[in-house]
Amino acid sequence: MRWAVIVAVVALVVGVPGAALAQEAREAHETRETREAASPAEVCRITDPSVTEASGLAALPGGGYLVENDSNPEPRKTRLFYLGPDCKVTRSVGYPTTARDPEDLAVARDGTVWIADIGDNSPLTGGSGKRRDTIALWTLAPGAKSLKIHRLRYPDGTPRDAEALLIDGQGRPVIVTKDPSGDVFRLDTPLPTDNAEGVPLTSIGRFTATHSGTSNPFGFLGDGFVTGAAVSPDGTKAVVRTYADAYEFDVPDGDVAKAITTGTPRVTPLPDEPQGEAIAYTPDGKDFLTVSDQAGPVSILRYTVDRPKPSPSPTPAKAAESTPGESAVPHESPDRRGKVALLTGAFVVVGIGLVAAVARRARRR
Repeated sequence: MRWAVIVAVVALVVGVPGAALAQEAREAHETRETREAASPAEVCRITDPSVTEASGLAALPGGGYLVENDSNPEPRKTRLFYLGPDCKVTRSVGYPTTARDPEDLAVARDGTVWIADIGDNSPLTGGSGKRRDTIALWTLAPGAKSLKIHRLRYPDGTPRDAEALLIDGQGRPVIVTKDPSGDVFRLDTPLPTDNAEGVPLTSIGRFTATHSGTSNPFGFLGDGFVTGAAVSPDGTKAVVRTYADAYEFDVPDGDVAKAITTGTPRVTPLPDEPQGEAIAYTPDGKDFLTVSDQAGPVSILRYTVDRPKPSPSPTPAKAAESTPGESAVPHESPDRRGKVALLTGAFVVVGIGLVAAVARRARRR
């Protein structure tokens, strides 16, 4: 009987603080679910009928946006569009020769506009199954009136479907293929211009998406297909999107390819976008902008990105009080930790007293 009482007391001492910690975890989970359920804000609506199937998006530093439309049965209608802050078309730029399948765009830090003519839809992804030996990037330098073409190829010569382009800190283009998760390639040689043969890319690694379960029109496959990417204006962050989610990585050294193949992402759900194939950063780099690749009026949406706030540096007094090997629970409130510690201490004191009382009583018998 004596040992049964002692065991019960120990269970009480351990269990009550454990229950408090479990309650904290439940509250944190509920807070996360509430955040994930938040709806994006509509920035503006593109109503111009010439802008159809927008598969690339960028925000302009001075206000307004850039979009490029996907392949079109009429090549002259496949263009780069400049939009005002209200999403009205202010001007457009055509391709000097036929663009086969533009799928993404980016604005480099020097102001150059890059368009990724890298799509090659297979029957698996809804295409006709036509395969191309080379892909192309188009650039529009600041002040230029016409686009320049740069032909590239994959290092093993195998055609691939891709829809994501990023420009790294050294100005090198990085391409991520569409297939669930995606292979990552980078141009490590000088950029060719008006070349007939494709210059080979370098294989860097693989971006890995998780099957998050975020609701999207393509179900289980949708949260794996890579459909767009972007680099923040200051170059310190990069995002790769699927039909379902946005994966953001820190880029401390400008090496975007390394970040998206080896880093740990923060995931922002993009639920139920009809066909989400474009993503961009706001000019301040704080939030994401998206647009769906669809015919008819479409909206540019803004998603608030939840990022962990940096922990304040400990004061010298607090640092002196810390013990070797001590670590804090990530994102745990100091007030909550204090309450749990106080609760734990109180139950330990009570538990020791009860154990001592039971022991004394047993000796008297």
